[in-house]
Amino acid sequence: MKQQGLSGQQGLGLLLVFLSALTWSFGGAMARSLETQEPWTIVFWRALFASLFLLGFMLVREGPRGTIDRFTAMGLPGAAVGLCFATASISFVVALSYTTVANILLIQAGGPLIAALLTWVLFRERPALATMLAIVAVVSGIAVMVSGSLSAGLSPVGDALAVLICVVFAAATVITRRFAHVAMLPACCLGTLIATALAALLTPGFAVSTADLVWLIAFGAFNLGLGMVFFVTGARLIPATIAALIGTAEPVLGPIWVWLAHDETPTSRTFVGGAIVLGALLAHIAWQASAARRAPSSAQA
Repeated sequence: MKQQGLSGQQGLGLLLVFLSALTWSFGGAMARSLETQEPWTIVFWRALFASLFLLGFMLVREGPRGTIDRFTAMGLPGAAVGLCFATASISFVVALSYTTVANILLIQAGGPLIAALLTWVLFRERPALATMLAIVAVVSGIAVMVSGSLSAGLSPVGDALAVLICVVFAAATVITRRFAHVAMLPACCLGTLIATALAALLTPGFAVSTADLVWLIAFGAFNLGLGMVFFVTGARLIPATIAALIGTAEPVLGPIWVWLAHDETPTSRTFVGGAIVLGALLAHIAWQASAARRAPSSAQA
C-alpha cells in the first residue's frame, strides 16, 4: 500500500513554522548589534514596531472592519496567546542582559517537550513513554546549562527567564493548535501592544541613536512581527508538538549568527547541556518518524 504524503495545508504549515524559526533566529544577533543596552527601551521600540507591522498587515489583508472583527472574535484563547507572546518577547530582551544568547535559545529548545507535557496536563492527552523520557533528558540538559551560568559568573536570572520563555511559548503553541479555528494574528498584536504599554511605563528614557532606530525597526517589524505572522499561520495547520519541534531550528541557528557576528562563544557547560537537549529532541523526532512509518503497515494488517 502506497504511503500517503503530506497534504498541501500540512506542507504549507511546516514551511511557515520553519520560516518563523529562521526569522526569529536572527533576534540575538540583532540585539547584540544595538548600542543601547537598556532592556526596557529596547522592549518598547521593538514591540511598538512589531505592533505597527502587525496592525498594518491585518488592515491590508482584512480591511478596517475585518480587523476589528478579528480582535473581537479571538476571545479568551486569543487573550491567553497574547499574554504568552508578551511575556516571551519581554523576557527575551531582559534575559539578554543577564546571560548569553546561546543559553537562552538552547533552553528554549525544550519547547516541544514542554508542549507535550502541557497538552497532557491541560487536555489529558497523555504523551508516550518515549516523550516522557525525552522530557526528563531536556530538563537534565537545562539543569547543566543553568549550572554553567553559575560557574561562568553569569546571573541565573537570565536562565530563569529563558525557562519562562520556553514554558509560555509552548503554552501558546498548544493553545494555537487546540483552537485552530481562532485567528491568532490579533492575539500576537495584543501581545506586542501589552509589551509596548508595559515598557513605556518602565523605561527610563526613549532616546536612541539613528543606527539603533534602524536596528530596532528590523528587530521589531521583521524579527518579531513577521516571525509571528509565519508562526500563527503555520501552527494552525500542524500538530503542536510538530510545530514546536520545527521551531528548534531557532536555537540551533541563533547562536551561530551571534558567534559569527559578535564572537560570543558559549561556555563549555552550555555546549554539554545544549547537546543533551538537542540530542533528546533529535531522538524524539527519530522515534516519531519511525512510529509514523509503522502506522500504515499496522493499519494495512
